Parts: sequence; C-alpha cells; structure tokens
Amino acid sequence: MFYLGCAVWAFKAWVGDFYPAGAKSGDFLRLYGDRFTTVEGNTTFYSIPDAATVDRWADQTPDTFRFCPKIPRLYSHSGALMPHFEQTLAFLQTLQRLGPRLGPMFLQLPPSYGPDRFTDLRDFLTAWPREVAPISVEVRHLAWFEKLHAHRLNDTLRQLGVGRVLLDTRTMYDGQEDGLPDPQLTSERRKPKVPLQHITTADFTLVRYISHPDLNFNEPYILQWVPRLVEWLRQGQTVYLFIHCPDEARSPALARYFYETLKGAYPDLPTLPWDSVKPPDAQLSLF
Repeated sequence: MFYLGCAVWAFKAWVGDFYPAGAKSGDFLRLYGDRFTTVEGNTTFYSIPDAATVDRWADQTPDTFRFCPKIPRLYSHSGALMPHFEQTLAFLQTLQRLGPRLGPMFLQLPPSYGPDRFTDLRDFLTAWPREVAPISVEVRHLAWFEKLHAHRLNDTLRQLGVGRVLLDTRTMYDGQEDGLPDPQLTSERRKPKVPLQHITTADFTLVRYISHPDLNFNEPYILQWVPRLVEWLRQGQTVYLFIHCPDEARSPALARYFYETLKGAYPDLPTLPWDSVKPPDAQLSLF
C-alpha cells in the first residue's frame, strides 16, 4: 500500500485552492481525507487529544485513511523514555479509538538524545505493544549516523520490526547560493541537517520529504526517490510519504506532483481520493 499526505490538515491558506472557497475549519479534516490518504500527526506532538477529539477524527475520515501520530514531546523530549512509558501507553490507548485509521506511531527523538541512551531506546521499543500499533523512530543526534551506532540501531529495529523514519532535508541546505528568500526557509531550518539513509527496518516505511518552495528545485530529488520507492512497493513494503514545505500553502501541490511522478514509474500506485473530487475543487495550481 501507498499513503500520501502532509504534516497538517488545518491550514487556513488552503481555503480557495486545496479546499473549496468558503470551507470552515470544522470541515478541514473531512476535506483533507477526501484528497489525501494519511497525515503526519504533528498535532499530537504539541497537545494530547482527549477521547472526544479522537472520536471526531475517526468520524470525519474514511476507514481507509491513516493517522501517523507523533508521540507527545512531553514524553519524547524529556530525557529518558522509559520513565514516561506508562503515560505513553495511556496516550496510545486514547489513539486506539481511531480503529483501523491508526497507522504507525511516530517517535521523534531530539538532537540531545544520542547513542549513549541506546539501552533506554531499546527497552522502550521492546516493551512497546507493536502488535497493537506499529512504531517508527526518527533520530536526530548525528552520532546515530556513524557506522557503529547506525549498525546497532538498524539491527535492533529490524529484530523488533520497528520502522525507521527517513528524513530528507537536502533541499533546505543545498544550493543556498541561489539566493532563496530566507523567510521561507526559517522554520524548516529547525529540521536537522542529517545524512539521508535509504534504509528499511520493517515492512513499512515513513518518508518525510522536506521540499523546496520552488517546484523545479525539487525535481532532481524527487527523481532520485522514485526508483527507491518503486523498489520498496514492489517488495511489498507499505510506504507513508509526507510532504513538508517552508511555504505550507504549496505542500499539497508538491505532494500531488510527487505522486504523479511516482505513478508514471509505477502505474499500479493506488488512485488518490483527490482524483474523485469534482472541479473546481481539485484544480490546485502548481505555482
């Protein structure tokens, strides 16, 4: 299976383009689910939803939709993970109200969480109820990418069937001499400049592609991704592809462009729900 989406669904600037003119905030998630098949759960990173909120999310999306919720930073960015394990399980229990819509959970670790905490990470992932909810890990401390630590981490993830989030920030750091307008890149610069490793450690993969606001600048990076994604899909991997952009207004169009490029190389790619949305709602301009 292949799932495509963005980091958020509640973005007001999408109204009149990605969302129809006059759309209200209460309609955003339903409209998003009419177009994309997954969303990166940034909202749960900053705020822990209650049961009623999760129930609304379920009611507003088809059962084929997938949420990939981030574990709250209160638990993932407060030192060791294991002291927060029971609280994290309580969070998971609330998210299980999504039913089949609950995709892999997303554990994002801060740059301060390095290989010296390997035992803590291993214990957390070993104890995690992976049969209930798959989980994928994003590491940001640069030492995790060194050969010895990378091998130990990847080997452990494979043994446990835990995914590894692949973060591609190259467009944010390549070609800066081209004179990009700095305000468009400021927020995304908070994402680390880490090596991109095309590694799969489970039967599913989460790819976070941090795009450049200029469509043309993205093309060579997307063309590099396409054969890799096709290979994984042909191997039976489930791929979750999330498109970010410093100018969030452009994320849906970039996601669609990425999708169409991938479908050109892999015609068996599932049809986007977006294709069934009647014009003019579906006529999102590509810049």
